[in-house]
Amino acid sequence: MHTINVGPYKVGPGQPMLLLAGPCVLEGYEHSLAIGQEVKRICEKLGMPYVFKASFDKANRSSYDSFRGPGLEEGLKQLAAIKKELGVPIVSDIHETYQVEKAAEVLDVLQIPAFLCRQTDLVYAAGKAGKCVNVKKGQFLAPWDMKNVISKLEAAGCRDILLTERGSSFGYNTLVTDMRGLAIMRELGYPVVMDATHSVQIPGGKGTCSGGQSQYVPHMARAAAAVGVDALFLEVHDDPSKALSDGPNMVRLDHLEALLKDVLAIDRIVRK
Repeated sequence: MHTINVGPYKVGPGQPMLLLAGPCVLEGYEHSLAIGQEVKRICEKLGMPYVFKASFDKANRSSYDSFRGPGLEEGLKQLAAIKKELGVPIVSDIHETYQVEKAAEVLDVLQIPAFLCRQTDLVYAAGKAGKCVNVKKGQFLAPWDMKNVISKLEAAGCRDILLTERGSSFGYNTLVTDMRGLAIMRELGYPVVMDATHSVQIPGGKGTCSGGQSQYVPHMARAAAAVGVDALFLEVHDDPSKALSDGPNMVRLDHLEALLKDVLAIDRIVRK
């Protein structure tokens, strides 16, 4: 399996588990920075490499009236400032090909949302940007179908690729995670990420927004570590009940350290 570059970090066989974490969407510079500072503190304490995560635009919200974030220009400005302040790599979603060039000036990882993982032009443009690309597996795809996404990125010259599991559609408003999928995607040759927070999402479950079952996030994260993954993706917030997006499936910031200790303990056993 390939070892890839994510900013200054190496990700892959024999490398430490990476954490991609932060609020779902930028909720203001100071608030987002404060979350990132606390996550960084925890990761430094635990010896875990950290990538700050937040979306500058949530283009796939359930309702037209839902909060989307500050947008491309202001969002990238905030992310650049957070990157400078924290001194860690940054990952954020892109939704349109025109966003790629500007986003690549700031982001270390360009993230393709699950709903867009088959959008050839977007995937190819991201692959041409010279940055690591994290593709979330669509809820509608089998894990082995991600080989086609890899082919598009490789055709663009990209070799720093992450594949993220975030659950599969199971009837209406329900996701399930087939843990075999983590191993299957890893066999495709690139590091695999477990998105433990979106995997417990209930898409559209509240009518005009999605619900979630955050109480099951620790189970998903620990199970993924037991299977063997290269990175963990978590959305975290100091008060998920007040989060402007995805609050019902977020990890409380004051619960993060205990969860990561469990995950890393399991990871150490698996790697022996």
